[in-house]
Amino acid sequence: MRTKLVAGNWKMNTTPEEGQKLASEVVNMVKDELNREVQVVLAPPFTHLHQVSRLIGDAKHITLAAQNVSEHEKGAYTGEISVGMLKAVGVKWVILGHSERREYFKESNQQLAKKLDAVLAGGLQPIFCCGEPLEVREKEDQNGYVQRQLEESLFHLSEEQMRKVVIAYEPIWAIGTGKTASDEQAQEMHAHIRQQLAGKWGQNLANEIRILYGGSVKPDNAKNLFAKPDVDGGLVGGASLKSRDFMDIIKGAI
Repeated sequence: MRTKLVAGNWKMNTTPEEGQKLASEVVNMVKDELNREVQVVLAPPFTHLHQVSRLIGDAKHITLAAQNVSEHEKGAYTGEISVGMLKAVGVKWVILGHSERREYFKESNQQLAKKLDAVLAGGLQPIFCCGEPLEVREKEDQNGYVQRQLEESLFHLSEEQMRKVVIAYEPIWAIGTGKTASDEQAQEMHAHIRQQLAGKWGQNLANEIRILYGGSVKPDNAKNLFAKPDVDGGLVGGASLKSRDFMDIIKGAI
């Protein structure tokens, strides 16, 4: 049985003071209201990581993520953050390949493969994002598009490495637009991703890997999305900035 996971990606939002308030609210809600095994991950901006790590402390069910990382261990890479730096402030997870990183910062599948290697070598766990833009969906080439993302970024990993990866499917046309893939569309793609994993590493591993849905997840659609057999939780953007909404989404995974 795969444990559900709900990750809140704050993106470039909140000051450190606002982030501290939001994280404190979420931690307290999870302590008071979460009575089932659901894994919660918070991904604040880099400037908040140390504060949020201290707020999380040893709280059950909650861990800390970074929104990105460099593929380099150290050196003359102005503005970059290494895996070692993240580990030092209590980070356990790293989001890689978010559609905004791919689009705005031109991160390629090949660069993401290197970032995956760095994250895994450093002992952190990646949440690897994949998904198609609107024009690809309209051409009905979404399966091939996502398959290429998986092949070019993940397929060099060993079975042992792959067991540490969580995948997040993001239909790019549903991020920040208010649109959401239907429950059936989400399940269809999640099943396709799991099929690709089975073809590469075998059905046993494919059955273990968690695949999250990301794309305008809200309190009113979370429960139905998460109930689909291949949807193992969500990567939540805007709704994770409101503690009550985020907690209601988490409850949708119960």
